[in-house]
Parts: sequence; structure tokens; C-alpha cells
Amino acid sequence: MSGFVFQFYNLVPSLTALENVKLVTEISNRPMRPEEALDLVGLSGRMHHFPAQLSGGEQQRVAIARAVAKRPDLLLCVPTGALDSRTGVVVLEALVQVNQEFGTTTLVITHNVAIRGIAHRVINFANGRIASIETNQTRLPASAISW
Repeated sequence: MSGFVFQFYNLVPSLTALENVKLVTEISNRPMRPEEALDLVGLSGRMHHFPAQLSGGEQQRVAIARAVAKRPDLLLCVPTGALDSRTGVVVLEALVQVNQEFGTTTLVITHNVAIRGIAHRVINFANGRIASIETNQTRLPASAISW
């Protein structure tokens, strides 16, 4: 099973953060509790807020919680394109945590080369083809990333 985190969140505006996450848990085989998923991304205190009441980074973290609540084996993300660097770091920290705690293979698609430091493996594309593959012997914490 796969999870997706879109660049523009795709949250349902008339549903709270909790309800947005609950959408996927109702159709998943072995979901985590929506509250647990929101807590994982640091939003347990904002779960009853609507998307319009959340910052861009908070909306992105709701989208991550929604994707992670399915307990996917693979998580595809375009997470930081619309975020400032401080909020981007918070989002990246959530993705790293999901990768480490659940063993979820996490693919982060980005134009921001600074993010490469948090990855195990970096695959660069050019003209629709793989241009290079690099492996990081040590990963940087998301907090060490600067745009």
C-alpha cells in the first residue's frame, strides 16, 4: 500500500484535521488511530481545527498524517515546495520520524538540493533519466538543513 503527500495538501476544507485523517483510516486495512497520526506530526493540539485555521506547514503535516495513518509501505512526497525553510524543517522532521519509526520507504521529490543530506540515497534525474545515484554514509538531521 502506498501513501501520497501532495505539494498542495488536498485537504477537504469543510473537515477538521482529525476528520481529514479519519477519511483514509475508514478505508484502510490496518490503520493507526487518526489521533495517533496527528500526534506523530505534532498536531494533537490542533486536530479540531479546519484547514483554513491552520498554517501552511500545519496543513502539510495534516496531509502527512493522513498518508501515514494508512501505515503505507511506501510514502511518496512533494512536501516542501510551498513552505518557508523553518516550516520545511518541521515537515522534513516528521517524514524522517515516519521513516525511522515505521520503516516506511519514503521518497521525497524536490528541487531543493539542500534536502539531500537527510536521505539514505539520493537519485538525481535529468531529461527524464537517472543522472546519478548517491548514498549518504551519515544522514543529517532535518534541523541542519538550510535553504
